[in-house]
Amino acid sequence: MHTIEPFYNWIDQYSATEDPRSPLYGAENNLMEYTHNIYGYYIHPQWDDIESETLFLKILFVDYDLGFGVIQFIGEWNDTLHNDIMHLKRNIIDPMVQEGITHFILIGENVFNFHGSDDSYYEEWFEDVEDGWIAAICFQDFVLDEMKQYNLDYYINFGGTLEQINWRTLEPRLLFNRVGNLIQKRLG
Repeated sequence: MHTIEPFYNWIDQYSATEDPRSPLYGAENNLMEYTHNIYGYYIHPQWDDIESETLFLKILFVDYDLGFGVIQFIGEWNDTLHNDIMHLKRNIIDPMVQEGITHFILIGENVFNFHGSDDSYYEEWFEDVEDGWIAAICFQDFVLDEMKQYNLDYYINFGGTLEQINWRTLEPRLLFNRVGNLIQKRLG
């Protein structure tokens, strides 16, 4: 797992650690040593800590004018044991919503497991972005199946054509438009 790095192709356009409006502003990652691990497996030092033992992330891009953010994840999303959604919601999402972000693209290709629990934080997040949306793309099928068992598809758009987006080939605003168009088609 230590070789899996966050996506860097947009770093010249946005860096959360250099954005004074970001919840990760000023965060420093030690590139000389591996400090974080998930179940004993070290992860690349560029992943950011959200105070969870099992879930780390990288805010890849934020556009305050359009009101969207793109977040990439790594690890196990474990609401049962570690209440990861609470850490994500309080430490990352709430500050972003306060800055006007109402559209979230969650990239989950490196989420290796999901263990659900209560859906109250997801419901709160959904209500916070009343005029926006939350979309999960590139999550593994078995992870999406687990999310469906906890009815998270009521709050988060995922599956179907959202899983077919080759997001790495798109510029961030094109990705936002593509995801937004797919969600609009779903809403009819």
